Amino acid sequence: MNPRVWTALVAAAVLLSGVTTLVSSGQAQQQTGQVLVVRPGQDLQERIVVRDSRTPRRLSDMKPTPEPADNPFSDAKLSLGRRLFFDGVLSKDGTVSCAKCHDPERAFADDKPLAVGVFDRVGKRHSPALINRAFGRTHFWDGRAATLEQQVIQPIADPNEMDLPVVEAVARLSKDSSYRSAFQSVFERDVTPEDLGRALATYLRSIRSSDSPYDRFIAGATDALTAQQQQGLTLFRNKARCIFCHVEPLFTDEQFQNTGVAWRADTSAYQDEGRFAVSGHEREKGNFKTPTLREVARTPPYMHDGSLATLDEVVEFYNGGGRPNKNLFPILRPLGLTADEKQALVKFLEALSGTVTR
Repeated sequence: MNPRVWTALVAAAVLLSGVTTLVSSGQAQQQTGQVLVVRPGQDLQERIVVRDSRTPRRLSDMKPTPEPADNPFSDAKLSLGRRLFFDGVLSKDGTVSCAKCHDPERAFADDKPLAVGVFDRVGKRHSPALINRAFGRTHFWDGRAATLEQQVIQPIADPNEMDLPVVEAVARLSKDSSYRSAFQSVFERDVTPEDLGRALATYLRSIRSSDSPYDRFIAGATDALTAQQQQGLTLFRNKARCIFCHVEPLFTDEQFQNTGVAWRADTSAYQDEGRFAVSGHEREKGNFKTPTLREVARTPPYMHDGSLATLDEVVEFYNGGGRPNKNLFPILRPLGLTADEKQALVKFLEALSGTVTR
């Protein structure tokens, strides 16, 4: 079928449901909050994004990803997990806690470009914000952990982070009478690696960001956003194309895209192969998870490598269409934003900061 005819037919049908916009993509997908309709073919394709009317527009109406059956919530487990999160006992030299790289004052992110662990060892990637991970489907920049229970254990053993084998961490906790008693109270057994993960994961599920000016605006408080921020929201959803990866209300689609940040033209190679290390798919080299934009004004620097220091730099990066490479996400292209539009977009992003639970 002629592409223009196909586009017109689909667009007409979509108008009955409510169109968000028309963009380019290489494959059909299903995402939270939208249905993507894609024309078959190998060329750059048209992706029509249709909001499902049944999808919540407010974060308060969303249901978290179900917790594992073997890790039901309890207040005592939450308290134990919170205590572990802020305790250096899980690091080799006792100086590094989870909170060192995930600071509550910074929306559980870090102000350093790359994470710094025990003995000042510098890691490979920037520490992402941990807010609203209860809604997540995979974890880490490359999505290598399917559950929070898996995610929370890995930094403990990582040589560049806490550098403590999990069996040694368990032995330490077992020798501490207070921790030993707490684990017995919560799990009715001695400390195990699995229960260590369960306690930490339970705490992470409690870390939420909400009640931002954006949330109040969506709930009907029309004065919650300034005129400039409302202009930024319109740009976010349309001309600036942010919405296609940073899907409301979580402001992430929990998927992996290539924006070119890891590409080095001088070597014609990726400085970090990202999702490829997990999937093994050549087309996913340089792909990284879409981070949430909630609390984004509190979490500089940005990108998986912390290479962009300010929101102005981030907007400018996308305004230029990202960094060209063979796997670049097809919707990325120069945006032509004016100086006023860039500023409005930044001001809207600042309105995504609200209350963070601890």
